[in-house]
Amino acid sequence: MPAYYWTPREMRHSFVSLLSDSGVPLEDIARLVGHSGTAVTEAVYRKRIRPVLLQGAAAMDDLFAR
Repeated sequence: MPAYYWTPREMRHSFVSLLSDSGVPLEDIARLVGHSGTAVTEAVYRKRIRPVLLQGAAAMDDLFAR
């Protein structure tokens, strides 16, 4: 299996997502990634990981419950 190399973009999105999911205020995250305001951070980078994981887990539970 080939090694997987993270791109800078993937690392940046993951960084913002993990901080956001950990409850770090959006203003702090925006400053950490070099944004002058929160609009770009909110619209482009802030992705919630936990809801996606929970939705995926619930879907798998439904599939295997059959």
